[in-house]
Amino acid sequence: MSEQVKIVECPRDAWQGLRAQIPSELKASYLRRLIAAGFTHIDAVSFVSPIAVPQMADAEQVLALVAPPAEVEIIGVVVNRKGAERAIGTGLVQTLGFPYSISPVFLKRNQHQTPKEAREILETVATLAHQAGLGLVAYVSMAFGNPYGESWGLDQVAQACDLLAASGVRQISLADTAGSATPAQISEVFAATLAAHRDIELGIHLHARPDESAAKIRAAYAAGCRRFDAAIGGLGGCPFAQDTLVGNIPTETLVSVLGSLGAQLPMLELSAALLQANEEIARRFGATVD
Repeated sequence: MSEQVKIVECPRDAWQGLRAQIPSELKASYLRRLIAAGFTHIDAVSFVSPIAVPQMADAEQVLALVAPPAEVEIIGVVVNRKGAERAIGTGLVQTLGFPYSISPVFLKRNQHQTPKEAREILETVATLAHQAGLGLVAYVSMAFGNPYGESWGLDQVAQACDLLAASGVRQISLADTAGSATPAQISEVFAATLAAHRDIELGIHLHARPDESAAKIRAAYAAGCRRFDAAIGGLGGCPFAQDTLVGNIPTETLVSVLGSLGAQLPMLELSAALLQANEEIARRFGATVD
């Protein structure tokens, strides 16, 4: 197995739970810093209702200010046709991201969809992405357990990935949306899913408390994961998952742990200035990470 790792930096997920609105110019400035630091895969924005996620209401303006170079993959998360059309209309998004879930409760809370509606919308988004020549990544929320008391099992994760693959999705990220997965669960679920879908670029989107991050990263890497979502400083968390947000895996922890495991990492410059810029955003605009 290749040791080369893809790191997807996720400022979109880091910012969406912050209390106060970050100015568009500041978001764009930070995204430019990420590009200058060597990040070539960035989950930067979402094209969703400004009522649901006010922090992302300025997605088009932010990307226009950044004007990312062609070699940088900008991921824009969408939950319906309108969002996909907005993302495509920027001419700057290279990959559409679609959140799917094996939890009906989470689908309702996150995007006001039933499982059937989500599958139908996914087909539409996949068609639009294909027609526009864009990539498509799907996120399987609650892939490592369910906090709502609903049924959960490896077979349900497998069925979700089968459905996504049948819709033409070739990038899937298994998400520990509530940050409740243990390293053993991460290892078991990822290894089983990878064995069934060798034709998919399978990744992982983990949320964790700081003292749990390293163990989760090691478990995912040992299970064969070579695509990791992360956010500098561990900011973020889904505001629709539960009452207390659990942050993303910190990029600096991810780089350190994977480096110690002998992974081949992208050339990133996690400078003190970049880390301080992230800390300043968290301080000024109110992180709600536990």
